Amino acid sequence: MTTGVSMTQFDASPSVPEPVGGPGPAALEARATPAVPRQAHIPLTDAAALQAKPILHIQELNLFYGEKQALHDINMEVGEHTVMALIGPSGCGKSTLLRCINRMNDLVANVRIDGRVLVGQDDVYAPGVDVIALRKRMGMVFQKSNPFPKSIYENVAYGLRIQGIKDRAVVDEAVERSLIASGLWDEVKDRLQDSGLGLSGGQQQRLCIARAMAVQPEVLLMDEPCSALDPLATSRIEELIFDLKRNYTIVIVTHNMQQAARVSDFTAFFWMGKLVEVGLTEKLFTNPRVRMTEDYISGRFG
Repeated sequence: MTTGVSMTQFDASPSVPEPVGGPGPAALEARATPAVPRQAHIPLTDAAALQAKPILHIQELNLFYGEKQALHDINMEVGEHTVMALIGPSGCGKSTLLRCINRMNDLVANVRIDGRVLVGQDDVYAPGVDVIALRKRMGMVFQKSNPFPKSIYENVAYGLRIQGIKDRAVVDEAVERSLIASGLWDEVKDRLQDSGLGLSGGQQQRLCIARAMAVQPEVLLMDEPCSALDPLATSRIEELIFDLKRNYTIVIVTHNMQQAARVSDFTAFFWMGKLVEVGLTEKLFTNPRVRMTEDYISGRFG
């Protein structure tokens, strides 16, 4: 995992809270023990993740809404078949960065972006890039599940229909494959023609994940996919994320420290539009390089 200078030489603004009196016993203990320990049944980072070839490259990325700068010199990479969690307080730039990756910010007025975002060797912001083709390579799952007012089958098949695929056997195979991968097949296989809106909240979110996977993207972008779900549905989504990284690269925005610790291989901490620190999840949660990261993870601010 290659990181930029901004991650190790972050210059905190004066508004960043600092504990009074320097690092006391509690702070020293926090360096030695996880602020958010993993559950016993969740394995540590796969050894393969340490050798993963980067598939996403974000280089000196700056984003402005009019005169206001929302992202400052972001440099980071995401390895193939790994899970990268983006953490930080509300308004710190996590979701904005996620939308930069598949150019959803193009739909926002007065946005200006400098820097580069590469998927493999392809520059997302290169002149003349086909944005539609780009978005086929990156599935998006939003905070609130948004199934279409269509059948379960047609929800999953939607992306294929947009691509002009009409072969029924091909569509059937893709729908079944995606519902199996999302852990939903056994629950809905006998009612594929029922409305997707009739599913429970957790099932609807897994349906949206299946829809995103049907076109076989390289990357799955998830913007707080569990924030509106109950603990049981959240657990199902987390288990699903852990399985999906065998075939996809996943970038997930989450406010839940425990969730980041459970599902991710790498974690990036953002503060006020700046990337403070990024690294292996175990190391960032147990022995962060930057004091601000430790303070946020341990709940001293944020």
